[in-house]
Amino acid sequence: MPLRIGVPLETTPGEKRVATVPDVVAKLIKLGFSVSVQSSAGDAANCDDDSYRAVGAEVVDSAEALWAGSDIVFKVRPPSMDEVALMREGGLLIGFVWPAQNPELMQALQAKKATVLAIDALPRQLSRAQKMDALTSQAGVSGYRAVIEAANAFGRFFNGQITAAGKVPPAKVFIAGAGVAGLAAIGTAANLGAIVRANDTRAEVADQVVSLGGEFVKVDYEEEGSGGGGYAKVMSEGFQAAQRQMYAEQVKDADIVITTALIPGKPAPKLITAEMVKTMRPGSVIVDMAAEQGGNCELTVPGEAAVRHGVTIIGYTDLASRLAKQSSTLYATNLLRLTEDLCKAKDGTVDVNFDDQAIRGLTVIKDGELTWPAPPIQMPAAPPKPKAAAAPAAKAHGHGPGEPMSAKSLAIVFGVGAALFALVGAFAPASFLAHFTVFVLACFIGYMVIWNVTPSLHTPLMSVTNAISSIIAIGALIQVAPPLIGIEGDRPSGLILGLSVLALVLTAINMFGGFAVTRRMLAMFRK
Repeated sequence: MPLRIGVPLETTPGEKRVATVPDVVAKLIKLGFSVSVQSSAGDAANCDDDSYRAVGAEVVDSAEALWAGSDIVFKVRPPSMDEVALMREGGLLIGFVWPAQNPELMQALQAKKATVLAIDALPRQLSRAQKMDALTSQAGVSGYRAVIEAANAFGRFFNGQITAAGKVPPAKVFIAGAGVAGLAAIGTAANLGAIVRANDTRAEVADQVVSLGGEFVKVDYEEEGSGGGGYAKVMSEGFQAAQRQMYAEQVKDADIVITTALIPGKPAPKLITAEMVKTMRPGSVIVDMAAEQGGNCELTVPGEAAVRHGVTIIGYTDLASRLAKQSSTLYATNLLRLTEDLCKAKDGTVDVNFDDQAIRGLTVIKDGELTWPAPPIQMPAAPPKPKAAAAPAAKAHGHGPGEPMSAKSLAIVFGVGAALFALVGAFAPASFLAHFTVFVLACFIGYMVIWNVTPSLHTPLMSVTNAISSIIAIGALIQVAPPLIGIEGDRPSGLILGLSVLALVLTAINMFGGFAVTRRMLAMFRK
């Protein structure tokens, strides 16, 4: 028998999101489920009751009826104890649970013999799990909204302007942490015209920061910060001391600071001290995105925007909820993808299959039995690195790829070439020798031009050299022109004439196409 999915009204104060939206309800019904939505559950996300009814959902007036009549419950925030009391025994709950932070909730759900899939426990290192990654989708919304809140509290433009009334310098934004939320904030601030700097303990994100228009600020201390699963790890005391010194310098120079540093299951690390706040210019803004876990700034007041030493410190804990329509749509899509994996037969039933690593990682309780934490994911071994001896061996024979020839190798090549040229010149006819000379010089020049260029430039270079190599068109013209303009002399045969015309067509395509591709490539590097 098809199961019923219930979507209750979120009871957490200030929460405007809803666990699914009308467009996704229609897709859940196609999977074979029936869907119930509590009345006014989507009002704050611009999804009224009539929009749910229009796609086939049933609108239920009370929370009691919704919870009691649902086999599966979709939630955004972890359920309260009162909501757990309303839950059907043996039911399935899907949503944010945070099992490490909510032991009492976990015990209450076990007592209900529930099966609980915590979307926050998703093993994010699995590439196929990205479609269900609600942490990423909600963090991206929060990062964008953090910049909007900062712009609202900041006293001038983000971008620099020169007007008749005076010059406005661009805002300087420093972002601590370049995870999903941090990268979203970097891109948004850069698009608004600010000068953006960012730092992260994971060195591999430096290229991502630069690609979004920011500048990566490195801590003067060598230590790798990747902690697995897309998170950073807790760094050593030596690194933290160097990091604090760097932060003190950046915060003093910044107009806006956005902090995003969080490690699951741990209080937010304190990155911005009260002394650092005092060094900021009056009117500056700090947006603490880790406020819900205590905050990255010592002066953050969770849930509020406070002014300290002339600096506005925003500690809102509902950044994603402040874009309720967008965040609800993304979250609903994440739950839809998870439901598709649970209901592959599209018959309105679910199979919590522990052979699926993503489902196993999500499942924190199954039929009342605690299954959290899940066993570690066994990722495939990294491919072996090439042997270090390969590079010296290549050099021993002359040079490696992308390196210019040594003087000795070049002299040998010249010597062998000269000997061959002399041998050909001694026995070949004069007409052949002239053509052969041009051929040898063309090969040599082409080889030297390509070999001495950095491999990363080979693609645009090759498009240009293709166009230049269309000099072959001159040879074809020499064969085609005499018959056309009436020059007396030996006329080419029909085959030669046909091949010459074909060569002209192909080289014209090559010539114009080469320059067109080059222009498109160069345009990629222009703003």
